[in-house]
Amino acid sequence: MEKLIPFTINDLAKVTSHRSGEIKFGEKMLTIPKGVDPAVYLATCEAKYVLFGIPEDIGVRANFGRPGAASAWDCAIASIANIQHNRFCKGNQILVLGKLNVREEMKEVEHLDFNDIDDRSKLNQLVEKIDKEVSHIIFHIIKAGKTPIVIGGGHNNSYGNIKGTALAKGKPINAVNFDAHSDFRILEGRHSGNGFSYAYEEGFLKKYFIFGLHENYTSKNVLDILKKMDDRVRFTTYDSINIRKEKNFDEELNQALEFIKNDFYGVEVDLDAIPNIASSAMTLSGFSIEELRQFVTFFGKNKNATYLHICEGAPDLCYEKNNHLIGKLIGYLVTDFIKSKNSLLPPKHIV
Repeated sequence: MEKLIPFTINDLAKVTSHRSGEIKFGEKMLTIPKGVDPAVYLATCEAKYVLFGIPEDIGVRANFGRPGAASAWDCAIASIANIQHNRFCKGNQILVLGKLNVREEMKEVEHLDFNDIDDRSKLNQLVEKIDKEVSHIIFHIIKAGKTPIVIGGGHNNSYGNIKGTALAKGKPINAVNFDAHSDFRILEGRHSGNGFSYAYEEGFLKKYFIFGLHENYTSKNVLDILKKMDDRVRFTTYDSINIRKEKNFDEELNQALEFIKNDFYGVEVDLDAIPNIASSAMTLSGFSIEELRQFVTFFGKNKNATYLHICEGAPDLCYEKNNHLIGKLIGYLVTDFIKSKNSLLPPKHIV
């Protein structure tokens, strides 16, 4: 894991606000001890959940989106460190692994122009480079018997999550995606809009369910593709559930689960599906935060839920006084997922 920047105990101390009479996650979460191989520690530590950050927005830029998702990891870990450690959720169940080292790649894209064909090709190549590193790290986390919780970056990283998990499990996996967009676009070079289609084409993704697709922002071409693949790829639209009321939110959750639950699956969350959340494709209409939290809880509460990925949030695009709120939202989703997974365990295993 050469491209991993480990999160140290000193890093954790810097983002944890201590208060008398309280115990914060930052005082209990585990980090990789100095001088210890991360892969070795992963395999031996008692933590069940592994936080891994991807501070990039190269895939977003390659998809002609607004940059800013690179800032989500730092914002999120500062919020997560200050969650209360109590009987509802415990910090010592979590290992903060660290973040992917993409400094050189981020520096390289600063002056690239999506509209230039050569620059676009360079962006695609950089995304492919990140794909390899993400899948490598996810592979090691899954092989160690842990549950990855991946934070930050564009939705291009769904590919690395799916590939790494499939390789660790030795077979293709399923995925459910809470998203306004399908991210199942044509294979035109890697970017944030085709992570799932590439994973499908290369045999790492078996079944895929898109939850809450926005009808106004899904092309006829994509809809035609999805229609032909009904046995392997299905969706429900936000408009049919919350606008026309043709479908019921809870019933659609169950339909999606029935479609994917018989194999290992990843839980993917794109924050651009939530109104007024700063992202590369910010929306004014969409599901509520409470509905998103219910989604994460619902799909986490199954033995085959293998990872959680929260992406596309862009604190850098917020008003400065509110940029911490995306981190706080991510913290809620992380603990919702952990609580739901813990509900599957006998009480004696929840320490």
